[in-house]
Amino acid sequence: MSWIKTIGYSEAKGKLKTIYDRIKGPDNYIDNILSVHSLRPHTLTGHMNLYKNVLHHSGNSFPNWFLEALGTYVSYINKCTYCYLHHFEGMKRFLNDDATSDKIRAAVEADELAMVFDPKQLAAFHYAKELTFNAAGLNEDTINELKEFGYDDGEILEINQVVSYFNYANRTVLGLGVSTAGDILGLSPKNKDDENSWGHQ
Repeated sequence: MSWIKTIGYSEAKGKLKTIYDRIKGPDNYIDNILSVHSLRPHTLTGHMNLYKNVLHHSGNSFPNWFLEALGTYVSYINKCTYCYLHHFEGMKRFLNDDATSDKIRAAVEADELAMVFDPKQLAAFHYAKELTFNAAGLNEDTINELKEFGYDDGEILEINQVVSYFNYANRTVLGLGVSTAGDILGLSPKNKDDENSWGHQ
């Protein structure tokens, strides 16, 4: 599951058990990316707060499938197979269109995003790539380019936060050797109106 010790649901006690009860999925299932925080439960709380509010909050303006697509792309270019597989399945569930999902996956893996995304969407993916690989090279012109495609400041912030979150999650996974062994791919919190609702379904 990972290169460090983790505590499973059945062995969890105290604060960790309380957090696990908030995030668990079917049959007390806990994603490996979440259980890897088990030796420092306060970091799991931080991760879940960020994850829920960035990706699964009713205050976001983009549809969930698009935010998941951005995360899928960032994870792929970071070579984070764990997050790539998980969030491709999440995107697929939200999109509810297997044929289009498969086209997106093929486009991501071939680095041919124009096969499936329009120019405005492509601008967001270009920003995602630059923020991932060349963050220090960005400047105000980068943001102005997004505005020229019709994105407002709030939408740019959403894109920034999703890309930044996935870079954090990818490095958590890659840096600790988290694997998908035993995971159920694609589960996520469903209640977007309650930011304290963390249960995975």
